[in-house]
Amino acid sequence: MNIKIQLLAALLFLTSFSFAQNKLPLIYANSVSVDILEGGKLKKEAWVISPDVKPDIYITEIPNNKITFYTDIDSISFNVTTNGVYDFIIVLNQKDSAYTQIKYHDSNLAVLKNSGSYSNKLYPNIPPFTYLDSSDSNLKSLRKAFNLDSIAGTGNDANRIINLMHWIHYLVPHDGQHENPLVKNALNMVKECKTGNRGLNCRGLATVLNECYLSLGIKSRFVTCMPKDTNDTECHVINMVFVNDLNKWIWIDPTNDAYIMNENGELLSIQEVRERIISGKTVIVNPDANWNRRGTAVKEEYLFNYMAKNLYWFDCPINSKFDTETRVEGKKINYIRLFPEDCFIQKKPLQETIAEKGTIFYSYKTTNADLFWAKP
Repeated sequence: MNIKIQLLAALLFLTSFSFAQNKLPLIYANSVSVDILEGGKLKKEAWVISPDVKPDIYITEIPNNKITFYTDIDSISFNVTTNGVYDFIIVLNQKDSAYTQIKYHDSNLAVLKNSGSYSNKLYPNIPPFTYLDSSDSNLKSLRKAFNLDSIAGTGNDANRIINLMHWIHYLVPHDGQHENPLVKNALNMVKECKTGNRGLNCRGLATVLNECYLSLGIKSRFVTCMPKDTNDTECHVINMVFVNDLNKWIWIDPTNDAYIMNENGELLSIQEVRERIISGKTVIVNPDANWNRRGTAVKEEYLFNYMAKNLYWFDCPINSKFDTETRVEGKKINYIRLFPEDCFIQKKPLQETIAEKGTIFYSYKTTNADLFWAKP
């Protein structure tokens, strides 16, 4: 939407509100704090009155429920349906009018649960995933520079994988507000973080950890987990790491120092976590999972809200190697994207090419989950 259209839309909205102002329900307040009763639960100070926001929209994710706004001196209730929009005005301190709106929006979990299924359609033109051997000179340098054998330890495969995740999580903080260094390999990114007193975003952390795993001969990929909403530019990048002892992939998230288990304590893959969230089966986040040592990764927020949004479709480089995404003139990076059958992007060509700073990004698209999650 361009600026002119946005301004026109805003003017039309304000005009419609000015005509309807006398018809809208009014409530009064002397304090900006509002309590909200929703789904039978009272949330104290859940809303702040903001007259400058027109309208200030409260989104509910509970379908067909009664919502009550309680100011310090007044209240108003609506029986909110999934397709209804409820407008009212809060008059603050007898002078400021806060145009307020309540409407329903599907929760991230509901959107994921309503996603389409995958297919077993064959895509013969898509090449298989590859993994750089630990004998590569760059990986050998990385292994030695960070003393990764000592960090991984001498336990079983799963313990070594988790030890490395803990290490990178505490070595480099997560910083989602800035771009990663231009040279995107573990040796350079960790160096720049130390000298520049900075962190990496989730993609940078997963890239560094991926190369560390490869240097020890552990098969790994970094996977971009994407939302359905085409206007949502926020995503999350984690690792899928193959545990030889278990003959399976597991979920590893260096940003949140997280891995996922079932009710028996068995480690789960990204594919298994997605399926369990959709079907309502038990998923358990390791108790020491956290973000930058400040907040605990609680299952309800981390998996059922944040990751549920970002488990709609997936993107992954075909060749898991050192320095995968550093932009170089003439370089080509191939990806595979996995979509449920109902996903909007399936309306576009199966192959997509994007050029950036001389580097070509080429994406194959598939609805075949077995192809995307194939074992090494």
